[in-house]
Amino acid sequence: MVREEPSLEWGSDITRQVGFVLLPGFSLLAQACALEPLQIANQLSGQHLYTPIVFGLDGGEIKVAGGMALTAQHCVGSAARELDVLLVCASGANHGDCEELLEWLVQLAERSVVLGGIGGGTQVLARAGVLDGYRATLAWQGPDASTHTYPRIRSSRQVFEIDRDRMTCGGGTAALDMMMSLIARQHGQRLAERVSEYFVHERVHLGNESRPVSLGAQLGHAPLSLRDAVALMESNIEEPLSTHELAAHLGISRRQLERLFKKYLHAVPSRYYLNLRLQQARRLLRETGGAIGDIAFETGFSSAAHFSTAYRNHFGMTPREERLV
Repeated sequence: MVREEPSLEWGSDITRQVGFVLLPGFSLLAQACALEPLQIANQLSGQHLYTPIVFGLDGGEIKVAGGMALTAQHCVGSAARELDVLLVCASGANHGDCEELLEWLVQLAERSVVLGGIGGGTQVLARAGVLDGYRATLAWQGPDASTHTYPRIRSSRQVFEIDRDRMTCGGGTAALDMMMSLIARQHGQRLAERVSEYFVHERVHLGNESRPVSLGAQLGHAPLSLRDAVALMESNIEEPLSTHELAAHLGISRRQLERLFKKYLHAVPSRYYLNLRLQQARRLLRETGGAIGDIAFETGFSSAAHFSTAYRNHFGMTPREERLV
């Protein structure tokens, strides 16, 4: 008997149980980018399409990057009979004490539950062996290193990948793009477009902001590798990649990457990347009430002091002064 290939494209009348395993130090931004589209899809459709469930390693408080904490609804391995999707959300790539989670992932894979990794969560899936034979985005490894460490995984340079019943992406807003694609597959392109429009139009634009220019308009006919490099930067704001890692992801040399940035963007990659992160920080300072320390971590700075210095050098004022403007 041939086993039927699992699929993400179920009937539209099914309510899907979507689990989120949050590992200590996980990115609140990435988790929100994965969760919010599902909740907005429920709201805009007028149907209960998705039910989110939060899991932790021990069912207690889960520390967020920056010092905050969330409370898990369930422990890993429990209350999972009706799970349709399970996403592992983590920052970085070092999560040594999660053997119970690895075993659980194998069990869920055997039951054809859709499994996904966000940011460092992709490494957890790789360690469990549930990405073997799949195409996957492993943001925490360069393509060459990924092939060496996990030869059975088809390492991708895309911002996110959905391959049959596996979903993987880098951290930050890459999760938003991945979930939009999931909604389109399961409930149609029109609903996905409405969800996307919601996120665009709910933002209040400030009078002193310049009109945003799309990446395509900005780069024109620039080489695909440069556009891919900028896309990688935009999807890895919280955990910035080095210039060497960016070049490795793209399969070109660091020198080639630097030449492309100089020719088309008149900047070195590191300076352009820093500008992206600081612009994101400015939006968060203006549009949210988040603590300055949390915003520093969400935009890839190791400390509030480092963030404040970089912000003042770039904008001529400190983050605290920005909020008083």
